[in-house]
Amino acid sequence: MSARRLFRIIRRWLTLIVVAVVLFFGVRAGFGLLTGIQYNRDTESLRGADLAVGDKGDSSVTNIALFGVDADNDGTRRSDCMMVLSLDSSRGKVKITSLMRDSKVEIDRHGEAKLNHSYSYGGPALAIRTINQNFDLDIEHFVQVDFSQMANLIGALGGVEIDVKENEIKELNKFIGEYCRAAGVPECPVEKSGKQMLNGIQAMSYGRIRKGGTGDDWARVERQGVVLEAMFDRIRGLSVPELIQLAPKMLKYVTSDLSLTRITGLAVGMLKHGMPTIEHGRVPVDGAWSYGGSQGQYIVFDVEQAAQQLGDYIYNDVPLTSK
Repeated sequence: MSARRLFRIIRRWLTLIVVAVVLFFGVRAGFGLLTGIQYNRDTESLRGADLAVGDKGDSSVTNIALFGVDADNDGTRRSDCMMVLSLDSSRGKVKITSLMRDSKVEIDRHGEAKLNHSYSYGGPALAIRTINQNFDLDIEHFVQVDFSQMANLIGALGGVEIDVKENEIKELNKFIGEYCRAAGVPECPVEKSGKQMLNGIQAMSYGRIRKGGTGDDWARVERQGVVLEAMFDRIRGLSVPELIQLAPKMLKYVTSDLSLTRITGLAVGMLKHGMPTIEHGRVPVDGAWSYGGSQGQYIVFDVEQAAQQLGDYIYNDVPLTSK
């Protein structure tokens, strides 16, 4: 397992961290300071594109596509992480729904394929169109995060506190030497169990664990959630000067078609009920999918039913529950 592949594994929760930085920076540091934030504005990717925007289910809810992107050796951009960020100003909630990258969906002009292939085929425009068409959503904007510097992003927070179990240490350290060499830093194995501060490489290795009696791929997703919550805790504990220092370090990896004025307006709208709460869901839900394809390469499920569940969750606040 290469360090590059490890970096891809953690994209889903690192995308959330960048979103959290924007929200907490704006709320705590003051929205006037947002004018000094630098990010990459993309005014071309969606220009003139037919995004197949559905009927808006609720005017108080704004849905935005979140993409975690990387580049192949030939420079081709791809997204191994796709999420829907739902800003519900009437309820004061931020909902972030992960869409499984291997979901079997219909992609215009390409037929049935994995959901994440839509980005490789046509960038943000086709990816948004595919999500809207398959899940009956009204997405018109995107935020894209570049993950070429994973360990540095986590390190910018000064590490995270994780409760490492005894049976997790061996698997956590299994490839840590390789990752440290790839990053050009001294080897840094975790030597004990219990609550402790993990650096960027250690935290990524923790999020990678799925063998050695520690659970399967879904247990790994749960561990990534543990790291996510730990990072949220770090962000919540930062002072205003620390937030001001941190935001540019992370936002330089962000690209969006949204203007700063629009971002500020959305953030202000979320404060009507005080500090917004953040929820994280996943589609398809547990028990509603299976592996399909000649090599089990797809996640197969009732897309129409999943679209109904997702709509109920986003617009009607109905929890995403297992079947």
